[in-house]
Amino acid sequence: MHYQKPSISVVIPTLNRSITLKRALNSVLSQSYQPEEIIVVDNGSTDDTEEMIKYQFPQVTILRERKLGVSAARNKGIKASKGDWVALLDSDDEWCAPKLERQIDSCLNSLGSFRLIHTNEVWKKNNVFVNQMKKHKKKGGDIFFQCLSLCCISPSSALIEKNVFKDFGYFDENLPACEDYDFWLRFCAKEEVLFANDELIIKHGGHSDQLSQKFWGMDRFRVYSIEKLITEGGLSSKYNSAALEVLLAKINVLIKGGLNHKNFRLVDFYSKKKDFWTSYNKQLKKTVKLTYFEG
Repeated sequence: MHYQKPSISVVIPTLNRSITLKRALNSVLSQSYQPEEIIVVDNGSTDDTEEMIKYQFPQVTILRERKLGVSAARNKGIKASKGDWVALLDSDDEWCAPKLERQIDSCLNSLGSFRLIHTNEVWKKNNVFVNQMKKHKKKGGDIFFQCLSLCCISPSSALIEKNVFKDFGYFDENLPACEDYDFWLRFCAKEEVLFANDELIIKHGGHSDQLSQKFWGMDRFRVYSIEKLITEGGLSSKYNSAALEVLLAKINVLIKGGLNHKNFRLVDFYSKKKDFWTSYNKQLKKTVKLTYFEG
């Protein structure tokens, strides 16, 4: 049976990363399966990003997003995209040449109907290859439990059917970080993912403008996401119990961190959350008022 391969839009948010953005764009143009369009969303760059794209990559569409934050930038690009699928790429990462083709072929050859495909990856820190920890091992299928603990899909590896965003919403613009964790959690609570077990992206770390370097206490944002997921309802009892268990564990980590740093405002804030969720039940769930993260 012959299948028509779908069109793909590439969305790249960026902020003052003209050097690494050039590397990322070259990796897209080297793809064996070329996307229909490449969209770069500039989130307020003051370097030569715009000039670099204009003169070296005239085929690239440049959008501007005044609202700061990777979520707002990604969302603008996704909403403007024309392809059947959206491929995300962070401006400090790069793709291997067969990345998109392998993902599309994996999808067409799979037995199931998948709407999100991610890949394996290699890591570089300060241009030196580093080994991943066991907990970062990527998987496919039902990965909700894995998603609760940490972000288990790299945005740069994700190829997503565009209709997914109509069904699940976009990246949460309230979150300054862990917005990807939040989105994968919402999606994986309802659908399985396809995993192409090939190292098809290179993730570059170690630079000062990484969000993981910029913000302290990343579990603040994960607590917010899990609370949101529980209070919105619709989880199976198995998923709900697991989410509550991880939520309380992350709250305990934040309380311990607050005590270690003598941040008693933080301790009080998360102690109240701990008391509430410890006594959590279905009746309380209907009346809970979601509070944004402290800090």
